[in-house]
Amino acid sequence: MNQPQEKLEGAPLIAPSTTDHPLYDDVVMACRTVFDPEIPVNIFDLGLVYTIDINTENQIAIAMTLTAPGCPVAGEMPGWVQEAVASVAGVNQVEVNMTFDPPWGMEMMSDEARLELGFM
Repeated sequence: MNQPQEKLEGAPLIAPSTTDHPLYDDVVMACRTVFDPEIPVNIFDLGLVYTIDINTENQIAIAMTLTAPGCPVAGEMPGWVQEAVASVAGVNQVEVNMTFDPPWGMEMMSDEARLELGFM
């Protein structure tokens, strides 16, 4: 008997963002205003924002993670992101979901973040 597979072979672990939506750049800029208090780099450039999904009603669903599951601001960070993105003109609703699959790694940081933190 075949066992059901957890993930399809070759399927991405992180869903793609809606980069072609007119609000996408403004939502990214809003995400860049949120910082992990322990790291002097915004959450977007740290690679903590996995997916920004924007539907036709301008409802935003954000999948994000933390640098570690035990992060001291784990309970607060989604609210900070929700507030920042909700302030973007034209956004009707924001939902922020935390995930630890896949776990965050330093390779997810932007070049700017690596430079800021002295990894380049």
